[in-house]
Amino acid sequence: MVDAEIKKGRFQNKVVIVTGAAGGIGAATARRFAGEGAALVLVDLAAAAGKRDAVTEACRADGAPDILSLDCDVSRDGDVAAVAKAAMARFGHIDVVVNVAGYMAFKSIRDFSGEEWRRLMDVNFMGAVYFTQEALRVMQPGGAIVNVASIHAFQTTAFVAPYAAAKAAMASLTRSTAIEGKALGIRANAVAPGAVDTQMFWASPNIASGEEKVPDNMLGRPEDIAAVVAFLASTDAAFMTGATVTADGGRLSTL
Repeated sequence: MVDAEIKKGRFQNKVVIVTGAAGGIGAATARRFAGEGAALVLVDLAAAAGKRDAVTEACRADGAPDILSLDCDVSRDGDVAAVAKAAMARFGHIDVVVNVAGYMAFKSIRDFSGEEWRRLMDVNFMGAVYFTQEALRVMQPGGAIVNVASIHAFQTTAFVAPYAAAKAAMASLTRSTAIEGKALGIRANAVAPGAVDTQMFWASPNIASGEEKVPDNMLGRPEDIAAVVAFLASTDAAFMTGATVTADGGRLSTL
């Protein structure tokens, strides 16, 4: 799992929160940080506790010195505040927050109900808002926030309007956080993945039907995105803040 070229120890003595940690990009991100020496706070829904337990064990095997695994609905600010409180009680500091949690639903704009719009925006965008608020309250200078957005923020397709809108808002939040975080010594950046080999990708009706085809050389692995996240969170990216980095194998340039 851990590439031999990783700079070992880059996150030693650091505490990293990863949301959506039970699978996909979240799980790969957690394991990447584990392999680089970070203590972890792994966050996902209570329903995903079993999968999160498996990721926790994998992260221990990868080298994480300590792991706190917590149930959290990121759309609830109270849940997010409880995670921050538990992390501070356990470790005394939070150094990196990675906002990965999200989901897609597929309908025409005219068919999404108001409740569906709100739920999609709450999970895909407001969760990042709540964790950003907590991070800005407790992080010390040198802290970093990394948001996992999407190329849907810039170029989208039919039937995913709420998801695309939420990811566009996340890119904007990243810029605003960078501005306000500057005086605090806290950086904020985002990565915009393209097609990635995850359950979410294969759940797309267009992909399942074969209507939309993604060339093999434009289908990324969760580990590809995790590598970019780790870079943005590290001191190697100390001069970067407010940026959204596209990681899509060149897909956006062909759309």
